[in-house]
Amino acid sequence: MAELTHNAEQEFWQPPAAMQMASPPQEVTPAPALSDACNRCDTEYLVGARFCHACGTPRVQPSQRQPYTENQSAYLSADFLSSDFFVKGAAKLRATAAGIRWRRVALPAWVQYLHFHQIKRWIGLPTPSLVAFFIGLGCIAGAIGVSLVYKPQNFVDFQAIQMWRIEWLLAATASFVAGILLKKPSTKDPDDQD
Repeated sequence: MAELTHNAEQEFWQPPAAMQMASPPQEVTPAPALSDACNRCDTEYLVGARFCHACGTPRVQPSQRQPYTENQSAYLSADFLSSDFFVKGAAKLRATAAGIRWRRVALPAWVQYLHFHQIKRWIGLPTPSLVAFFIGLGCIAGAIGVSLVYKPQNFVDFQAIQMWRIEWLLAATASFVAGILLKKPSTKDPDDQD
């Protein structure tokens, strides 16, 4: 074994030089033709496969095999999609869904107050201003959440947490200002008092 590794420069797919010299020359036999290959890419089908694993072309019987042309569809054909397989599957799915007893979930009465349009009417803001207001509230919650999640271990950690709080509060301020700027001016004249 040691004599094979001395000064043997070989590629990993070639046998060692000593083994090539030791083996007698063999006749080269042509490889047998593929028994059942894809029309498009000539890849041999896997056992029991209905499609080519390389390109996805549906399998055809060897007797029906024709040379592949580019105008043929390489994907699922319409006749396969309308085949009995999908029709039966859809029927089973419909039967399963019909067999399930769907019941309505009764929500508490206070949930009606969380409706977006109800909040919009109470606060009196247009939709863009209300969305900016909620984003600002979320940013304030983020600033508070930073304090709850991260606890400083030293002064550097404290400074990093303070910077995160500042960033959250700056985003909240920008959102509130955007909400103010998006609010439509009122149509009433402030000098007119009823």
